[in-house]
Amino acid sequence: MMPILEVNNLHKQYKRITAVADVSFAVREGSCFGLLGPNGAGKTTTMEMIEDIIEPTSGTILYRGNPRKDSFKQEIGIQFQHTSLLNFLSVEETLVCYRGLYQKPEDLDWLIRRCDLQPILQQRNHQLSGGQRQRLMLALALVNRPELMFLDEPSTGLDPQSRRYLWDIVKDIKEAGKTVILTTHSMEEAQILCDTVAIMDRGRIIAEDSPAGLIDAHCRTNTISLPRGTPVPDLGLPSGQLFINDAAVTIRTDDVNETLHRLMKEGVDLSEMKVASPNLEDVFLILTGKQLRD
Repeated sequence: MMPILEVNNLHKQYKRITAVADVSFAVREGSCFGLLGPNGAGKTTTMEMIEDIIEPTSGTILYRGNPRKDSFKQEIGIQFQHTSLLNFLSVEETLVCYRGLYQKPEDLDWLIRRCDLQPILQQRNHQLSGGQRQRLMLALALVNRPELMFLDEPSTGLDPQSRRYLWDIVKDIKEAGKTVILTTHSMEEAQILCDTVAIMDRGRIIAEDSPAGLIDAHCRTNTISLPRGTPVPDLGLPSGQLFINDAAVTIRTDDVNETLHRLMKEGVDLSEMKVASPNLEDVFLILTGKQLRD
């Protein structure tokens, strides 16, 4: 099946700064594709070039196998990371205003139900909480019935409850057959929402696969955490598998059962032990040598 979007050798240069360097990927229709990386990795710049907001220095972008036409911007939905709304308008007035910009807008009642906007319809835009504002922004991205949606850091700054609710909406959008491309620096968000993840660092894609595929390929190691100050005997662990700092004692191991057996044999107190499976943040640490949020 032809990808809905193909990006080939995309490059963006600002004088002496390379923001995006030779980025290529393809997105399957009906999937959620994530660009994962820290702030400054080039995620937003990549998205803005695809959205036809800024011009690439070089490279090609194909939509349904062809160069983007003038109608492309009418066919996509965008939830920007930062968008200014008119403070004197209510949520309902904002939705009506945006619907008037398109020839075949989405049903207003459906948008209100889908994004749970009924309780705040009469509130002014400047009165909205972070979660309420993000739900409104998602509704505005859906207002023109797009088949391809771009979400830039959709849950940044939200409390856990608002974040989970927003994720549920995105899941429903994907299940309805729409294609979603999102940027995030949250490994949890990428793991929950994305079918495919491209990890970006310093303007380049350094790895791409499903979340499970990335973990399996780069990080099968589990983590055992013990309270700070726990005495750990010499287990003969290879360099880089035992970390001791002010927060905790951390052991990285490919064989949890064997490591626990050796710890118990040495009489180590395991009553407050925590065992964690590898995740995308572990993958990023292995690939780049730094934490995802650095």
